[in-house]
Amino acid sequence: MIAVVDYHKGNLLSVQRGLEALGARVLVTDDAAAIARADAIVLPGVGAFADAAESMQALGQLAAVRERIALGVPFLGICLGMHLMFEEGTEGAPQEDDEESSHNAQGLAVLPGVVDRMPRTDAQGRAYKVPHVGWNQVVPPAGDKDAAVFASPLFAGIDPGEFFYFTHSYVVPDGPFSIAETTHATAFPCAVQYGDAAFGVQFHPEKSSDAGSKLLGNFIAIAKGA
Repeated sequence: MIAVVDYHKGNLLSVQRGLEALGARVLVTDDAAAIARADAIVLPGVGAFADAAESMQALGQLAAVRERIALGVPFLGICLGMHLMFEEGTEGAPQEDDEESSHNAQGLAVLPGVVDRMPRTDAQGRAYKVPHVGWNQVVPPAGDKDAAVFASPLFAGIDPGEFFYFTHSYVVPDGPFSIAETTHATAFPCAVQYGDAAFGVQFHPEKSSDAGSKLLGNFIAIAKGA
């Protein structure tokens, strides 16, 4: 059973349908106890980091998801769901006049760092449209850019350079947890991994045609293996 976490901020039907089309049993739920009993967890992404984190905290979901990830239960965060894997996020957080007084919203803190707004210009000063919306290529991280295949089982059977569908204005920090990246204004991690079974993706696999379906199928296989 895969629990799709409902934190009352968006339509989860496309994620549910994408998983069920691949044979998964899915429970869309806001109940922290049900999440804690699930064999795997998917955290979709709609809305702002601070708003989502506040809702998840109030519903008891943050603690439940954090504890399950720590136990090695398979997890997939999608878009904002990936952002929430990190310690803090600036999106929707109250900002004071004094930058040092700003209070970022607190996430699951599975991975270190702050999720911040995507830059609107690249290193050469060329302007890019933000939000980043549409299809873009996904490749191995910079250190593995010549790799013929992705190292993570989440991308098994998916070729480097495949296109996935993005819609976002914020990006996660880089680090050893990055398993894939894409470029829009700047190169940024578009997929991350914690341990053997916790993953996050910036793009929307449920909206990414065959490649997205393959990735969701890989996650289901990882969940079954666990």
